[in-house]
Amino acid sequence: MLMKAENGKLKLYGFNNLTKSLSFNIYDICYTKSVEDRKKYIEYIDEQYNSTRLTKILSDVTEMIGANVLNVAKQDYDPQGASVVLLISEEEVPFYVVDPSCNRGIITPMRENIVGHLDKSHVTVHTYPESHPQNEISTFRVDIDVTTCGTVSPLKALNYLIHSFDSDIITIDYRVRGYTRDIRGRKHFIDHKINSIQNFIANETINRYDLIDMNIYQSNIFHTKMKIRDMELDNYLFEIKEEELSSKEKKKIVKKLDREITEIFYGINLPSDITRNICSK
Repeated sequence: MLMKAENGKLKLYGFNNLTKSLSFNIYDICYTKSVEDRKKYIEYIDEQYNSTRLTKILSDVTEMIGANVLNVAKQDYDPQGASVVLLISEEEVPFYVVDPSCNRGIITPMRENIVGHLDKSHVTVHTYPESHPQNEISTFRVDIDVTTCGTVSPLKALNYLIHSFDSDIITIDYRVRGYTRDIRGRKHFIDHKINSIQNFIANETINRYDLIDMNIYQSNIFHTKMKIRDMELDNYLFEIKEEELSSKEKKKIVKKLDREITEIFYGINLPSDITRNICSK
């Protein structure tokens, strides 16, 4: 039986040592007809999701979960992609205690490489724009990791992160590791109720996606995959409009988009004769 304080919180012996990790893979799929279009798409993605904007997103996440930034590191890559890392703390750390190498989130023009560090926690993001000339499809992948210790929970930022990107496929992993002790010495391997990551996703988002859960409850490991339910072709076209295409062209493009989304969602390469159109309804 849990030892509860008068305010309803678990009475612990010492610090809450539970580690909570939330990991995202977010994919945006786009039809890019020509080599020039694919080049422009990658340039567009690099501009839209550069390290400065990603730093703002992660800083918002840190504030949202009730943590404080100790250090930020960011980098834009050549030819494409960006990374940002934040080191954070559950409570604000006095200035005289902070390591001199930490910038407390203040980025100066002289510092081109930024990484974000948290006390006992960290938040990271990496982007991977890519394309392949044979199928005219370009893909933008974002990897996000939010790891916290103590009472702060990365799940508080779940919906904000989902809405910060245009996502056709989302893969989410959440895991609680370690244990904490109450004042009687009893170990607690999780400090909140959860039976699915879907418990923390807004209903309006769930209604837009098909979702699959794979959970290992005895190990506090939760996995949810999400695939966009309805495809509006115009949202997937780069540098062209749906009205400019013939019915035959539309059908061909939708088939290519569907194949890409299906392969990524299920983590398999489909045989060349598979032409299912699962995403369009």
